Amino acid sequence: MSIVRRHPRAPAAVGWIVRTLEDAGFETWAVGGAVRDAILGMDSVDWDLATRARPEQVRGLFKRTVPIGIEHGTIGVLARDGTLYEVTTFRRDVETHGRHATVEFADRLDDDLSRRDFTINAVAWHPLRDELHDPFGGVADLERGLLRTVGRPADRFAEDYLRVLRALRFAGRLGLAIDAPTWTALTAATDRLDVLSPERVREELLKVLGADERPTRALTLYAESGVLAALMPELAALVGAPRPNRPVDGWSFALAAVEALPLRRPLLRLAALLQLAGPRAAAQLLVRLRFANAQTELVAALVGAGLGPPPRGAPAADLRRWLSRVGPARLRDLTRLWCAQERVDRALGVPAPVDAAGAWRELRRELRDGAPLRVGDLALDGNDLIRAGLKPGPHFGHILGALLERVLDDPALNHKDALLPLARELAEEGSEARGRRR
Repeated sequence: MSIVRRHPRAPAAVGWIVRTLEDAGFETWAVGGAVRDAILGMDSVDWDLATRARPEQVRGLFKRTVPIGIEHGTIGVLARDGTLYEVTTFRRDVETHGRHATVEFADRLDDDLSRRDFTINAVAWHPLRDELHDPFGGVADLERGLLRTVGRPADRFAEDYLRVLRALRFAGRLGLAIDAPTWTALTAATDRLDVLSPERVREELLKVLGADERPTRALTLYAESGVLAALMPELAALVGAPRPNRPVDGWSFALAAVEALPLRRPLLRLAALLQLAGPRAAAQLLVRLRFANAQTELVAALVGAGLGPPPRGAPAADLRRWLSRVGPARLRDLTRLWCAQERVDRALGVPAPVDAAGAWRELRRELRDGAPLRVGDLALDGNDLIRAGLKPGPHFGHILGALLERVLDDPALNHKDALLPLARELAEEGSEARGRRR
């Protein structure tokens, strides 16, 4: 990616905050990802500032502040439009632990920049003077399309092993090559990634899937570096795994499907990534990375639905059973997955086994007809069975489940007059079976 802008632009509020702090005698610079992206001509809304002022001094200069991480020196300053800008006191590392660092406040900008991970993130910009401060050659690295650490690579990764994942994300998102010493240290550090908390790994994965138009680049580096094997063996198993009747392995197919899905749907992209791994592997990975229960349930359900819908022209009863098992709420997301896989097959020149549009129409027709799909959709419930004289108990669940099976075959049965006689028959059969077991 080439440089298109050497003079970053920032919201007016950034200049206002810097001017307020500097008028009070506190050196202040814009730092971090927003500066990097602005140099590349990319828009950014998350502007961070570094200052010599201590947190209490920042709070004293602005009317509306939020103590975001006051113990780490970070105060949120609210601009007039309600946008929150993080202002952090210059810091330097005192001790590092592989998962985080112990820091103390500093008085020099270079102390703060020297503790950052990569040269491209160690560039500061002064919005009042339109001055770039680049002590580690980050701008030149951006021009060369290169990612390298600030200082000795092995030391930088040992300070915080999350930097391994950040390196792959930045290289993928910005289209950068990782320089040889940094790559060597990165791959050597993969056997220490188990010290990272599952939550930090999860958030990095979601950033790759949800903030990059081309997540394939970073995910390919995950596989090549050993990160996939170290942290996500369920996905590593797809690398080199044959994909029947296709000229690519399972991992390549999954990556292509991911990129055929919307950027802002990271969980849907994750489901595409895991679909060939299977529902058990998907649930195992999501639980280990401590995804929220609702997120785990969604992805596991999408993967558990299988690689495609019922065959085109399948009997209506089969369509209803499929909808009953999968749930109609998942149909829209599943159709997106099928369409993505269909596009991949077309690009590979392979006849697509799934007609996503046709499946959508057939399944939607069943939903529009209002056929019952769950026990709760039946025209009777346990109370009706009691009123009909049946003795309540755990067998009610079996009776209602069996009635649903009958109704899935023939929705016209879904009224009490038809279901009650069937319920009595099922109750008698169950009673006889229990008697024989005694």
